[in-house]
Amino acid sequence: MIVTAVVVPGDNVDTDVLYPGKYINILDPMQARLHLFEGLDPSLRDKLRGSTALFVGENFGSGSSREQPASAMVASGVRCLIGRSFARIFGRNAVNCGLPAFVNPTAVDAVLDGAEVDVDLRTGVVRIGERDFESAPMQSVPKEILAAGGLVKWVRTRSTSPRS
Repeated sequence: MIVTAVVVPGDNVDTDVLYPGKYINILDPMQARLHLFEGLDPSLRDKLRGSTALFVGENFGSGSSREQPASAMVASGVRCLIGRSFARIFGRNAVNCGLPAFVNPTAVDAVLDGAEVDVDLRTGVVRIGERDFESAPMQSVPKEILAAGGLVKWVRTRSTSPRS
């Protein structure tokens, strides 16, 4: 998938700056996206056009366990995250929202903001120019959840009981 790289600067970027708590009652991702990055740098929203990959630092998404940052990213056109590392709960929330989060510090070091990159969403290989960067392998259950389009869709495909 060809995407535009948007570099989110810094390490330990927490969910409180990605999506401030005063907007926690907004549940519609299309409305939530209007507040993405509000506590960090609202101008980052203007870079999210069409298919985007966010390249992020260490421990991205630390702090509160809210789902809105990941769902607002998806609603904003973010197709994947490439990071040095992700906070555990944020990484899982991203997968649950259908947003792949690949650990790939060398790709983060190599990318330039605004660059066109190719990301293989099945393998996590990131191609920047003529160079390929392999991401850390993803476990099987998160791969299944992503393939289904998120946790809700994954659960529905596995459910044998009638829905009300």
